[in-house]
Amino acid sequence: MRSVGVEEELLLVHARSGQPLALAGAVLAAADRSVGRQPDDEGEPEHAFEKELQKEQVEFATEPVTEMGELHDEIIRCRAEARRHAASAGALVAALATSPLPAQPSLNPGERYAWLGEQFGLTAQEQLTCGCHVHVSVESDEEGVAVLDRIRPWLAVLAAMSANSPFWQGQDSKYASYRSRVWNRLPSAGPMDVFGSADRYHEQVRALLDTGVLRDEGMIYFDARLSATYPTVEVRVVDVCLDASTPVLLAALVRGLVDTAATAWRAGEPPSRVSTSLLRLAAWRAGRSGLEGPLLHPETMREAPASEVVRALHAHVREALSESGDDERVREGIAGLLNRGNGARVQRELLRTHGSLAAVVTHCAEITSDSRA
Repeated sequence: MRSVGVEEELLLVHARSGQPLALAGAVLAAADRSVGRQPDDEGEPEHAFEKELQKEQVEFATEPVTEMGELHDEIIRCRAEARRHAASAGALVAALATSPLPAQPSLNPGERYAWLGEQFGLTAQEQLTCGCHVHVSVESDEEGVAVLDRIRPWLAVLAAMSANSPFWQGQDSKYASYRSRVWNRLPSAGPMDVFGSADRYHEQVRALLDTGVLRDEGMIYFDARLSATYPTVEVRVVDVCLDASTPVLLAALVRGLVDTAATAWRAGEPPSRVSTSLLRLAAWRAGRSGLEGPLLHPETMREAPASEVVRALHAHVREALSESGDDERVREGIAGLLNRGNGARVQRELLRTHGSLAAVVTHCAEITSDSRA
């Protein structure tokens, strides 16, 4: 069975005001102390945490696992550790894909982040967004690229399911995932054409790097890509999600997509040739609607109710889910998500109930750290 891992980016916020706090350095120092790491130690840390672009956020990566119950436990464990390290620095962690409150983010120190700030200006300086990346193991780059070519039409559905960023700089953006709009300001972000082979994938990456616009392979921000670090396909379109059960649902669906695509490739079935232009419209529609409005159906590229499109995704991967033992979990997870709504709906309902964005943030911090979620 293919292994799965998740990376989550979390927002660091003030416990009462809900304002983002530039405390990533202090949080990571607390994580270092928890494993006996000294400030001058070299090499990789022995914990799950690392810095991201802005000082107001921190990232963790789970261990790769094969069972979704184990993945849920891993996410709960990492979120609990993040909460503990943040508390020692005087902050809370919140699984919010954008800050509901006005923010003036500050880039983390380092040559790479300084280059990003200089190259991309306000696009980088304003880029306080938190995503969730799902890694699924593949046997080779050739299999991985065959998967990338075949999952393209379905990625916007995952984005809609995860949407958790309705607010931006203190205002309702009218989007379910405004993070997706901010993220796609970067020149290498978004959907890509069909590659056709691993050689052509790597040629495309080299061509992008040779332009000089991008500094390194880590800036290849495709919606889904081959990981530069692990033997995995990395799906990058989703917002970080409020409760821990939603990334597990998404991870199960991503693994189902990978298995389904690999099976089709081995059977000689060609990928859909839907244009990248249409996929950009599907991504916009997903960010705008989330689960509250229509989505573009991946099989027709016409608008359809979100519930119908989500169930079409489930049907597309059901055979793979049955083989992995994930079908019941996914079926129940989809029913629950459609019933309660995604993070965007929860945030807007919290605002209607409590009347302030500060209360939205603090309640979302509680949900983030709820071990029952």
